[in-house]
Amino acid sequence: MSDMMRKSLLFGAMALLIIGEGVFVSWNSALFILNFGLISAILALGVNLQWGFAGLFNVGIMGFVALGGLGVVLASMPPVGEAWSAGGARVIAGLLVGAASVVAAVFTYKRLAGRARILGTIGVLLVGFFVYRGVFDPAVQAIEAVNPAGTGYLGGLGLPVLLAWPIGGVLAAGAAWLVGKTALGLRSDYLAIATLGIAEIIIAVMKNEDWLARGVKNVVGLPRPMPYEIDLQQSERFAGVAQSLGIDPVTASTLYVKLGYSVLFTAVLVLIFAAAQLALHSPWGRMMRAIRDNEVAAEAMGKDVTRRHLQIFVLGSAVCGIAGAMMTTLDGQLTPGSYQPLRYTFLIWVMVIVGGSGNNLGAVLGGFLIFYLYTKVEVWGPDIMAFVTAGMADDNALKIHLIDSAAHMKLLSMGVILLLVLRFSPRGLIPEK
Repeated sequence: MSDMMRKSLLFGAMALLIIGEGVFVSWNSALFILNFGLISAILALGVNLQWGFAGLFNVGIMGFVALGGLGVVLASMPPVGEAWSAGGARVIAGLLVGAASVVAAVFTYKRLAGRARILGTIGVLLVGFFVYRGVFDPAVQAIEAVNPAGTGYLGGLGLPVLLAWPIGGVLAAGAAWLVGKTALGLRSDYLAIATLGIAEIIIAVMKNEDWLARGVKNVVGLPRPMPYEIDLQQSERFAGVAQSLGIDPVTASTLYVKLGYSVLFTAVLVLIFAAAQLALHSPWGRMMRAIRDNEVAAEAMGKDVTRRHLQIFVLGSAVCGIAGAMMTTLDGQLTPGSYQPLRYTFLIWVMVIVGGSGNNLGAVLGGFLIFYLYTKVEVWGPDIMAFVTAGMADDNALKIHLIDSAAHMKLLSMGVILLLVLRFSPRGLIPEK
């Protein structure tokens, strides 16, 4: 079978699965899988840039996804005027003091030597810390006291939500640059531990700093690029078109909105995929693969390995940030408690490995396939367990335990799928050439 035929059959089968979901279950469910499959494919492309192109083992993916979601809040939500009046300027002043303290500590460390260097750096950091807390803490308390049930945070810039997606990517890229400057010199296993810890720190900050994005109280009612379903249902023109097609206006409004998101997400995926393909087949892409395969040889040829690793780490994290912004927009709310680094990072890695590490088409296929299975196994699990235990008595302890555990089949299934692919197609369904 030719390579083109294999790819066509795999993507055709994936399309049939989604269409079958629409025909035999509901088109609402099919479009839900399609939309999150598109976001998953973008996430998988971002990870494939880092791992497939450069061999960087980043386990902090959810931290950059969360920053993308935060970017939507900071960019698209309207500013809270009362909160800005209460302490907005002082919060900015406190953050500037904190940044200046770090810069002063670095300057002191470079200018002094011996014991004076250590004592001077510690002294600058201690003074800066207390000044920072003295300015920052009262401002935060004043902001969080402003209508804490409804706001209690500064809000955003009130920009169009589509602009928030690249802003989310820029925010994730900025954080990735800071992380990369400190962590990319580590060996791959230590890099994984460091990035996982950094992701936990990012999410912990988002959960606890209410002034930034309401913490665990969540930001709801985010602006959206598509109209609200209730507005469509109240439109006589839309209701008339829906009824002429034999569709209930309520169902039609939901399908219209989800289909609109599908078009937007497809456009973003095509743009990122095209850019990734151009990068892959460029001299830069060949250089990155050479560095991945043999860093020592690439360095001997005059390549700056650390700098190139930083480039690809920032680019991949930016793509993950864009996907996180899209996910938050689709959900309509920012919920920091839902970002679970270890659990969802594993799922994204399964997408890349199953699809084919180092192959952009494989990453896209893996994103769609694994999200589809992850969603459907939750539905199939109870039926499978009921079938397996059909011959057991209703009061059998094993039967009760298996049926009660059916909800956990999602993670078990992902592990089984990963093992099967690694056994029978270790380079993925669409391997790298």
